[in-house]
Amino acid sequence: MIHKLSDVHPSAKIGDQVKIGPFTSIAADVEIGEGTWIGPNVTIMDGARIGSNCSIFPGSVISAVPQDLKFEGEKTTVEIGNGTTIRECVTINRGTKAYGKTTLGEDCLIMAYVHIAHDCIIGNHVILVNSVALAGHVEVGHWAIISGLSAVHQFVKIGNHVMVGGGAMVRKDVPPFITAAGDPLTYAGVNSVGLRRRSFQNDAIREIQDIYRILYQSGKNISQALEIVKAEYGQSTVAKEIIAFIDASDRGLIRK
Repeated sequence: MIHKLSDVHPSAKIGDQVKIGPFTSIAADVEIGEGTWIGPNVTIMDGARIGSNCSIFPGSVISAVPQDLKFEGEKTTVEIGNGTTIRECVTINRGTKAYGKTTLGEDCLIMAYVHIAHDCIIGNHVILVNSVALAGHVEVGHWAIISGLSAVHQFVKIGNHVMVGGGAMVRKDVPPFITAAGDPLTYAGVNSVGLRRRSFQNDAIREIQDIYRILYQSGKNISQALEIVKAEYGQSTVAKEIIAFIDASDRGLIRK
């Protein structure tokens, strides 16, 4: 189901029931899973690994070489999970020798004009709203939502179930389960609405709220507050996730 006006290299690995629209270009070192729809005027370059039942809309460019002056032509990839939708004019660059790949999880929605730079790691069920820009090496956790016109600094980490408000400049790490907004970007509370939609129980949500009261409202610095959290909540699943994220933070956390 390849349109006669598309340009698909004979070495590309195209799955069953894939539809490819006119004026689309697909390079040799490309793999596309079954049932995926590729619209017109899409460019898919060497290194793309696209899952099953994805949708890629017109104007998108997948697996272009990184916009990184250190890139030396090494063989790297972009890996896109099953069921992900990529809307108009999205650009996703492949990795560098640092990580070797840029990864995008399953069932994500990447809206129009989003840019995902080299070596980013995007989880499952992530929504990146129109014109979000991720610099290199950014990590975004599962179920995170980054609202429109936001920009994320290189090497920033955004935790699971985070909601980032529109127009944000994300310069520091954003820990799991919270809402972040404002300029400079600050903690704006627990993402309780999103957590309930994902079947978190009230007890777990209250525990998350208690933990973030200690971290952001106790008057302690992060190190002091984290020791209290470890002592009082360290054995719970949500606390372990928050603690692990903070311990692994390189750029420091957003503040209140």
